[in-house]
Amino acid sequence: MTFIVPPCQDPLTELYRDSDLVVVEKPAGLLSVPGRPPNDKDSAHARLLAIEPETRVVHRLDMSTSGLMVFGLNADSHRELSRQFQDREVEKGYIAEVWGMPEQASGEISLPLICDWPNRPRQMVDYEQGKKALTRYQLMAGDSSHGKVWLEPVTGRSHQLRVHMAEIGHPILGCEFYAHNEARAASERLHLHASLLIFKHPTTGESMKFESQPPF
Repeated sequence: MTFIVPPCQDPLTELYRDSDLVVVEKPAGLLSVPGRPPNDKDSAHARLLAIEPETRVVHRLDMSTSGLMVFGLNADSHRELSRQFQDREVEKGYIAEVWGMPEQASGEISLPLICDWPNRPRQMVDYEQGKKALTRYQLMAGDSSHGKVWLEPVTGRSHQLRVHMAEIGHPILGCEFYAHNEARAASERLHLHASLLIFKHPTTGESMKFESQPPF
């Protein structure tokens, strides 16, 4: 099945820029990198390339996920930032609104994941061939009838947070892949936001912390 990506009119907001890196807040509905035809070529990377042609991709967020991203601005910074992500030295935190209220205030979800190849980009739990995937969650205070949770992906599998929350019976609101009909219809957008990003500056080694509040 071919998906046509609608144009995203929302701005890509810069939070920080120096000669080595740029940190942005990506809106929901904007690709991290350009897709294949006939997908829209607009993306966070494409917009940043128009400002600085040396901008390089370090990591990605799903198109439907909003929040924090960091890009390298030269080969050395890109290499070091990529290494930090690969070696799991980067701290990441997400805020999600999910269907219902988890019984436990906090916990871990450890379910191995693999691509559901005939239905890609969907992922699925597979205890025999799946790759290890671990998510920590904590219930947050809120006045919503649904649960607002803080999510920390220890591993970084594709769609990990979406699949894990759906598997424990609390799909993320607005999720087009894993939510049941009621949860999917509860919002026009996915209620998942990359809210915390902590890494070391690739040149100075200084700890850099960025926080962002979700728009839902």
